[in-house]
Amino acid sequence: MQASAPIGIFDSGTGGLTVARAVRELLPHERIVYFGDLAHLPYGDKSTAAIQAYSVKICDVLLQQGCKVILIACNSASAAAFELVKAYVGSRAKVMNVIDPLVDYLRENMAERRIGLIGTKQTVSSNVYASKIDALKKGITLQSLATPLLVPMIEEGFIHNRVSQDIIDEYLSNAVLADIEALILGCTHYPLIKEEIRSYYKGGVEVLDSATIVAASLKALLEHHHLLNKGEEGGRDRFLVSDHTDAFEASTRLFFGQAIQLEKYPLWE
Repeated sequence: MQASAPIGIFDSGTGGLTVARAVRELLPHERIVYFGDLAHLPYGDKSTAAIQAYSVKICDVLLQQGCKVILIACNSASAAAFELVKAYVGSRAKVMNVIDPLVDYLRENMAERRIGLIGTKQTVSSNVYASKIDALKKGITLQSLATPLLVPMIEEGFIHNRVSQDIIDEYLSNAVLADIEALILGCTHYPLIKEEIRSYYKGGVEVLDSATIVAASLKALLEHHHLLNKGEEGGRDRFLVSDHTDAFEASTRLFFGQAIQLEKYPLWE
């Protein structure tokens, strides 16, 4: 693996672009190859076996692109496929998920606290956060709630308006999330509604955005393995998708902060 090799990032759709954006801001010299599996989104209501099959196929694509790191920028895929992907990739690339960096953050900063989690049905039902947090033995209490309407709401552009605030308020007022001291945004779409969530809590709850925490963890990983690109030219960023519509292309500006060109790259011909 060379420091000039790209970082591979994948998600079920465009939500993982929030992670790619955080990586771009923190690590401006790194080149990104992003894969959005638009043909199969959302992963949140797919079976574990299906998510694993999609993830392995995407890893093949990213390995063909010579990626030095594969970052699973999807909570559902991180929960369902991380161990399989790590075994499949082996020594060909480093593999990261978006759950472990957040759990590490909780270990260092949230001992003896009541923490809420919102995410897809797949992420919540997998209990991956609960099991990892219990293993910390830090006295952290986790209160989890599946919030399946948030992803389609965001992807349809319903943010920062009355519709989004009503849905967010309905979820956050659920008794499951009562008396929490911090809230994990357990989906890479959710940073786009972070301010609305903060507004609901009026500063009384710390809102944990995995995108920035994951980007910092990625930087530490690259530094540890001497893979940090310090300015070597490696080509341009690429944004691959397993399906393409004009609507998705338009939505990338929302997630990445600027217009990007999507390249269609079907997983199965």
